[in-house]
Amino acid sequence: MEKFSALLVFYPAMIAVNYLTLNIGTRLFFGITNAKSDTAFSPEVLLISTLIHVVEVLLRLFFWTGAWLVTKKLLRGITLDLGTRMWLFVDLLLSAPFVAVFTTILFMPEQVISIYPICGASIFTSFGCIYLTSYICRTMKLEFHAHELELKHSYYEDKLKEEERIRRIYHDLKNHLLVLQSASSCTPETQQSIQELRSQIEGYENYYHTGNPFLDILLRDKARSAQENQIDFSALVHFKDGTFIEPLDISAIFGNALDNAIEASILLPPEKRLITLKADRIRDMLSIHVENNITADMKMPERTSKTDSLVHGFGLTNIKAAVEKYEGQCITQIMNETFHLKIVIPVS
Repeated sequence: MEKFSALLVFYPAMIAVNYLTLNIGTRLFFGITNAKSDTAFSPEVLLISTLIHVVEVLLRLFFWTGAWLVTKKLLRGITLDLGTRMWLFVDLLLSAPFVAVFTTILFMPEQVISIYPICGASIFTSFGCIYLTSYICRTMKLEFHAHELELKHSYYEDKLKEEERIRRIYHDLKNHLLVLQSASSCTPETQQSIQELRSQIEGYENYYHTGNPFLDILLRDKARSAQENQIDFSALVHFKDGTFIEPLDISAIFGNALDNAIEASILLPPEKRLITLKADRIRDMLSIHVENNITADMKMPERTSKTDSLVHGFGLTNIKAAVEKYEGQCITQIMNETFHLKIVIPVS
């Protein structure tokens, strides 16, 4: 389907460009030389013909070079996950210049110059459809991204309420266990059982206090994920001055950064799995620094390695979009098999 769409885009444009340059060149040749087509051409006339032909070829070269420079970013943004129905819609639009060009060739009018507007319209429509397809892909990605962030926001809000409830239960239970453990009738076996219970639930005392409740629960969730994957995770975060950043953007920045770091760490041996997060206010700037070890052959990541490129694969793109929303800057670099993500956001 995608190859057929490419044919519908570029073939009519190629025919139209070639026809326009060839026809204009022919008219220019006969207008300059006043030569007749049924007579032999002199060397001077042949030289003029050659020069005009060279100019025609150069114009085509310049046109397609310019078209490539303009459309290369659009073509990169076109994903293959549009679906059959969407590609059929695009092909339906592209069929207009295709039919127009070939109908004109088959039924050539007497006034050849009247074909020029049709060729121009075909070229414009063909490349306009590339922009349209890229716009559709970009819109679909943004919709998926917005939906994903909304789900994350709802998830962390629910998690925050659940964590608060568990904390209250934990503190009550901890006090009850202390009372039981100090009772004179408590046997050594009971003491041991109480101690085991306390060690099992003591993890609920390890809370991150960043100054932002939403970020607290997000970091706790990522810390659990890191622990499950045998990753040494440490976070030193003071984010009380980041209240102006919306929860969805906090999720986009910290969530994506830590997800990418966890994903990269899983590829390493357990002894090399390390993630460090630091965030604090430095003068009038919020500074965020995430670093994690990576494999020796890893290149600068533009997307995650997940296969669902329409829903996932945003990673750094989403982080940069959220940071730029607050006029911040995002820098990535790899040094000594360590990936560094540095973010600065002006405090508003």
